[in-house]
Amino acid sequence: MPDIILASASPRRRELLAQIGVRFHQELVEIDETPHPNEAPETYVVRLALEKARAVRARHGDDAIPVLGADTAVVIDGRTLGKPADAADARAMLELLSGRRHSVFSAVALAGRHEDVRVNESGVWFRAISSAEIDAYWRSGEPADKAGGYGIQGLGAVFVERLEGSYSGVMGLSLYETAALLNAFDIKILDRK
Repeated sequence: MPDIILASASPRRRELLAQIGVRFHQELVEIDETPHPNEAPETYVVRLALEKARAVRARHGDDAIPVLGADTAVVIDGRTLGKPADAADARAMLELLSGRRHSVFSAVALAGRHEDVRVNESGVWFRAISSAEIDAYWRSGEPADKAGGYGIQGLGAVFVERLEGSYSGVMGLSLYETAALLNAFDIKILDRK
């Protein structure tokens, strides 16, 4: 029997949960991810993580196992970067990130008989990226469905000069916060009988 329901179709979140031995099944959830006017990045990711968990929880009723929702945002100059709409959008994002530091906010929420949420902020420094590298990276297909137009777990790792914080959080699910949250719901990671 699964420990939780993962309210996400993300293969990265699936891999990360499997890495720490959580038993789960996934359910796709679609919510409006448009930021609210003047919404702070931390507030934004917390809201979306909770909305995802609540939406799947509502499908199953009060007796369902807990539902885990997560969201990640790439932020630079106070601007939240979503998934690029096209090659030009990806180029603009990567040019903005090139040679600079940005933040990645990762929230994880668990909805069961009660709710709880945890947030992680990581700092990521990119080296300078050439125009030719941006074009080649776009052609790889990797940036098309990634917040900020890059994936640290793939080819995008070659742009990362330094990381301060949670590697798994930058991937999309901070495992430290996830384990703490599961523990608060009495779902043990390391103490399995």
